[in-house]
Amino acid sequence: MQYKLVALRKEKNETQEQIAKLIGISEAAYRNKENGKTQFKIYEMFDIAKHFGLGIEEIFLPRKYTLCEQSKKIKEG
Repeated sequence: MQYKLVALRKEKNETQEQIAKLIGISEAAYRNKENGKTQFKIYEMFDIAKHFGLGIEEIFLPRKYTLCEQSKKIKEG
């Protein structure tokens, strides 16, 4: 699951439907990507990062990055 993306989207009061439209996919397809069932394509990551004014590395977690590792980084941060 893309925890940082979910948090950012909610912080900006944007829906899954809005981000799905931004990158040109269905809401269901977006939901699968956000939940980690399918992977974002690189151009989708760049479009989302640009939309939020951030770099892709600031939003998207590496494929094998666990919630435990993310929580540890946040606490250290």
